Amino acid sequence: MTSLVESLRAAGCVFAEEEAELLTGAAADADHLAELLARRVGGEPLEHVVGWAEFCGLRMEVGAGAFVPRRRTEFLVQEAVVLARPGAVVLDLCCGVGALGAAVAAQLVGGVELHAADIDPAALAYARRNVAPYGGRVWEGDLYAALPSSLRGRVDVLVVNAPYVPTEEIGLMPAEAREHEPLVSLDGGADGLDVHRRVAAGALPWLAPGGRLLIETSARQSPSTASALASAGLAVRAVTSEELYATVVIGTA
Repeated sequence: MTSLVESLRAAGCVFAEEEAELLTGAAADADHLAELLARRVGGEPLEHVVGWAEFCGLRMEVGAGAFVPRRRTEFLVQEAVVLARPGAVVLDLCCGVGALGAAVAAQLVGGVELHAADIDPAALAYARRNVAPYGGRVWEGDLYAALPSSLRGRVDVLVVNAPYVPTEEIGLMPAEAREHEPLVSLDGGADGLDVHRRVAAGALPWLAPGGRLLIETSARQSPSTASALASAGLAVRAVTSEELYATVVIGTA
């Protein structure tokens, strides 16, 4: 274990001891452990290497080529759970590995009707497994085009963690994100809000009366995200968690 920790520390891993334990737990044998260590030292995200990410106290399956759920996004889940009722129709749009929808469903006593959609088939392979315990259904396609018409006008809670990093700022992200996560899950266009505007513009026909759209953004971008939701006909408010450095804009139909 000591040499494992030293190798991780030399590679710049701040939490080398914790990572060593996770790698050891994921390894089938010594050879497999050496392989996992080499991948991590080579710069792969720890979650890709061990095959899961902790999110809202749950293990979400992830792997190579998938966006890793961020801890700050747990704030969006907290807000969604407060607004949802048992049996609500919940849609996780731009779902990636389906972490948001699965976490909301896990916390609502009485269950929900869960749907998740994304354009990335690699991410959806993980999403199917992550939402399965909650009876979730997965749809592949570009935003609302992925959805069955039967969902139109029925969505009570629409949770979205769409990309919102401006294109020119991708190069400032940590290497393990920009080199190992799909660009489509990071790049939000010139000002970072291209996908936010598309999500907002198409939301109203899918929301139930009183339905909510919750979308993660940054504090700096929140006025523009809020403006996009307001322009789409939603009543808008923004909430912030100083603890998680997270901002969520909420639009109500």
